[in-house]
Amino acid sequence: MEKLGLNEIREKFLSFFETKEHLRLKSASLIPEKDKSLLLINSGMAPLKPYFTGQEVPPKKRVTTCQKCIRTPDIERVGKTARHGTFFEMLGNFSFGDYFKSEAISWAWEFCTQWLKMPEERLWVTIYQDDDEAFEIWNKKIGLASERIVRMGKEDNFWEIGLGPCGPCSEIYFDRGEKYGCGKPDCKIGCDCDRYIEFWNLVFTQFDKDEEGNYNKLAKPNIDTGMGLERMSVIMQDVYNIFEIDTIRHTLDYICSLAGVEYGKDPTKDVSIRVITDHIRSVTFLVSDGVLPSNEGRGYVLRRLLRRGARHGKLLGFKGPFLSMVSKKVIEAYHQAYPELKEKEKYIQNIIKIEEERFEETLEQGLEKLQEYIKLMNGTDTLSGEAAFKLYDTYGFPLDLTKDMLEEHGLKVDEEAFIEEMERQRKRARTARGDNEAEGWKEDIYSKLDKNIKTTFVGYDNLSYPSIIKAIIADNTIVDKASEGMDIGIILSETPFYAESGGQVADTGVIKGLGFKLHVYDCKKVTGGRFVHHCKVTEGQVAVDDSCTAHVDKKRRLATARNHSVTHLLHKALRDVLGTHVEQAGSLVEKDRLRFDFTHFKAMTGEELAKVEREVNSAIWKSMDITISEVTIDEAKAMGAMALFGEKYGDIVRVVKMGDYSIELCGGTHMTNTSQIGMFKIISESGIAAGIRRIEAITGEALYEYLLRKENIIQDACSKLKTNEDELIKKIEHTLKENKDYEKEIQILKDRIADTSINDYLSKAKEIGNIKYIVLDANSSSIEDMRALGDKLKEKLRSGIVILYSMGSDKTTILAMASKQALSLGVHAGNIIKEITKLGNGSGGGRPDMAQGGIKDNSKLDEIKEAIPMILKKQIE
Repeated sequence: MEKLGLNEIREKFLSFFETKEHLRLKSASLIPEKDKSLLLINSGMAPLKPYFTGQEVPPKKRVTTCQKCIRTPDIERVGKTARHGTFFEMLGNFSFGDYFKSEAISWAWEFCTQWLKMPEERLWVTIYQDDDEAFEIWNKKIGLASERIVRMGKEDNFWEIGLGPCGPCSEIYFDRGEKYGCGKPDCKIGCDCDRYIEFWNLVFTQFDKDEEGNYNKLAKPNIDTGMGLERMSVIMQDVYNIFEIDTIRHTLDYICSLAGVEYGKDPTKDVSIRVITDHIRSVTFLVSDGVLPSNEGRGYVLRRLLRRGARHGKLLGFKGPFLSMVSKKVIEAYHQAYPELKEKEKYIQNIIKIEEERFEETLEQGLEKLQEYIKLMNGTDTLSGEAAFKLYDTYGFPLDLTKDMLEEHGLKVDEEAFIEEMERQRKRARTARGDNEAEGWKEDIYSKLDKNIKTTFVGYDNLSYPSIIKAIIADNTIVDKASEGMDIGIILSETPFYAESGGQVADTGVIKGLGFKLHVYDCKKVTGGRFVHHCKVTEGQVAVDDSCTAHVDKKRRLATARNHSVTHLLHKALRDVLGTHVEQAGSLVEKDRLRFDFTHFKAMTGEELAKVEREVNSAIWKSMDITISEVTIDEAKAMGAMALFGEKYGDIVRVVKMGDYSIELCGGTHMTNTSQIGMFKIISESGIAAGIRRIEAITGEALYEYLLRKENIIQDACSKLKTNEDELIKKIEHTLKENKDYEKEIQILKDRIADTSINDYLSKAKEIGNIKYIVLDANSSSIEDMRALGDKLKEKLRSGIVILYSMGSDKTTILAMASKQALSLGVHAGNIIKEITKLGNGSGGGRPDMAQGGIKDNSKLDEIKEAIPMILKKQIE
């Protein structure tokens, strides 16, 4: 058996199935597309669900992939064992109603024994206990001895998720020899030791399970296989675990060199080394696919992985951020198979560095808070779920990080209560978002339509177009007709309506036919390559197969296209002014505004914003032609076209070129010349996430209305200040100077009045022991004036305390100030304020020399004044 690297095994697998007429597809993003049941892609078949369910037509009936995957249920065991990880690659070959068991088994055997040259005598298989067909193929066709074909029950060798497609499976095992075994005489397939390792699962999807629990045979059964690339690498390289295979060891060794430690010498340090090695792979791939750190969803998965890795870096002795450096080694090992890693290298490293720096800032605060909680546990061994949630919500501590740190003290956490807190937060978030979570395998209403019903989009060149009503959906039911007043979904044979996508909102308009009129208020893409037009029937009755004409609202379309075209100019200008690290990270294009999110790592200066705005307007005024062409993805890249971050493109792409200035891949609608945009104005720039900034801007009619509003404000200001536009700034400056001079005069007068009143106030001072005290009404003064008066009185009293109060309509503010001599005799202003405000249903406190507070019940003021001498006396005694 030849020793092969992980990258070599991957290429051999994909090449082998290409010889079997399989279409090689690129790995899908870790972010699921059109699948609300998954947070992250966790298997090779997950991105292919629509092909298995028939909701979409596959590009070919035979497909092979190597899919990036993330699984985190066992995250707490990562590092503590040598076999658990969060990131892995799944090799697979798939048949959508084409070949079945015989071919799947034969090709698996051929690849293992001929392409990988695995010794036949060390290969074992398992089958479902009732699958005699699989047994016959393995035994009779392949020639595998019956004693090496193990029948197992439904729990082990039958694949199903709820209702829908399911079927038996056959798993292939490799006997690694006695040195990896447990030494037990009954060691065999299914043993927990590392001798027999399962590396390839062949799933034969031949049934459809209905709601009554019946397993109905599928007319066209499918094949879904999955081979763990890391597991196969362990076998081919004859190493003990995934951390010793070539690509992962490349990262692990670098971590050891940075930390100055040797792997395999200290079990405790080995745990930290493995955690960092695994987590940085996941983090690097997640960021490359557009996931950003946050406190919910997939962003939380990223954050907890990154912060757990950073925490274990501390345990190895790292003093500052280091994970961004380690990610470079992941990119080195994987960029040939995943070129996007190299393309986004600087971006990936910057996002990781920023998040790690943020964690550094909160780590010490969080650790202090955790120590406080531990002290409050009063000898119990379990931290409350509420406290753990506070650490998560305020300080960004994932639960497993809190658990790790508690374990160091021999403590644990109430996970059940933590989960309850999390669920309460999720419910609040779901309510706010109005989420409608759907099961991944659940068919929507559009998948039940005739597969031949498609929609052809003709809206790039037409704003009105004749068409045929192909389907009507009302109340989530397919119907034949709809009457006036009903809200419905319409599917047309051809449509000029742009369906919401790529950040651009949908067109609106009307659909007219003989005896009916529909108001279209939204348009979306749905399964099966269809556009659904959300409509209100405003006149008559509409039926399937009716002829009609679809009319797009031209004014709205042009306004939206104007804003979309300018996002391309904005993208280019940002790269020119800020640097080529800028990438589009999202957008929203509406008729009256645009929103553009981009990668940048600090707030833009006023000068930078002005430069960008000027450059965009300069590009508009150059009157550059906007040309659009459809080419292959390779041709587009050769032309220098920019692909949008995280977007999925087919083999044929649409290239939008604006003169020699901008060239991007884009499926949206555009103007034909930049001059049609008119003018561009940035309204705001802000940060929305780590390393992501947002610009909001306007063009066209919205900009004209904006300028009119500004002009009205200026005219109003001129009218009030009795001046003209040219003199407005001078008038404002003069008025501000006058006000400042008046304020100075007022303050001087206040000080004089206060000085003349000081002696009067001092004459009202009373004594307790060797301390004088004054309780004085400050006559609705501000807190600043009260402090100034208090300082003067305190200075004159020398050994004394001043208590001032200022009555308001709803509360009274109270200030207490004590001299140094008074402090030495036991007076504490903070404690005085605490006691006297309690008497008036209020609160307050502060330092020994100065404190303030307030009372809500003004009727208690006399009672408070009477209590002050006794409070002071207690303090002095």
